[in-house]
Amino acid sequence: MPTNGKAELSLGLTPVFLDNDMKLLLLLQRYLSQQLDRPVRLVRQRTYRETLVTLLAGQLDATWISDFLYVKHQDRLALLAVPLYRHQPFSQAFVIVNKASKASTFDDIRGTLHAFSDPDSASGYLITRWLLALRRESPSEFFRSFFFTYGHRNVIRAVANGLAESGSVEGYVWEIMKEREPELIDKTRIVFRSERLGLPPIVALDTTCDLPAIQALTAALLDMISDRLGREILSLLAFDGFTTASATLYESTVKKWQMVKAQA
Repeated sequence: MPTNGKAELSLGLTPVFLDNDMKLLLLLQRYLSQQLDRPVRLVRQRTYRETLVTLLAGQLDATWISDFLYVKHQDRLALLAVPLYRHQPFSQAFVIVNKASKASTFDDIRGTLHAFSDPDSASGYLITRWLLALRRESPSEFFRSFFFTYGHRNVIRAVANGLAESGSVEGYVWEIMKEREPELIDKTRIVFRSERLGLPPIVALDTTCDLPAIQALTAALLDMISDRLGREILSLLAFDGFTTASATLYESTVKKWQMVKAQA
């Protein structure tokens, strides 16, 4: 850890991570501390909203936020970097069911017990909410009941183990778990895939994005693929690197949110 007297940088982390992998967290902290030449503190919080509130209060320097929350608050946020999955800054939202379910389409999950990830997640909530808006229905009207798991992996586990009959999940997480935990994923099946959506970004307040420490953080993320330790972190995350992006990456999410608001 650098001991040069430079101020600590705090980075918020949310359920975009696959799990509480301590190795991943330690490697990320080490990498960023080395690249920024200053202490780095990683702050994990349970929900996307908790992380946003902490950032807006000035208690975090930057955070990895959901794409939906970025869309809601982009007038106050600056995009620093977006991950690349299969060399693209995109993923999809999946709606899944237990493998034993007879459902084959989204409409077939009417009346089920549904697991959402987080009310501020595009893939884990908004896209399903948009599908319901197209049908002029709300979650309470369409589903028998629903609950939030506050983690995409938790949604998959709930559906796989029969705690929920259907679920809304980040496609990237489902696909990576298919490689790493096939016995769990094999208990689920996809009944809906959304169009491509921008992946959750790392952001800072627009009032601080030009500070040297924030600029250095951005550079460290973009250069991660060029560093041995950085590549190890990317491998654990199943990302190909990070890239810059503009708000246009999230235009589809904006349109769906606008429709949901209009229907509410």
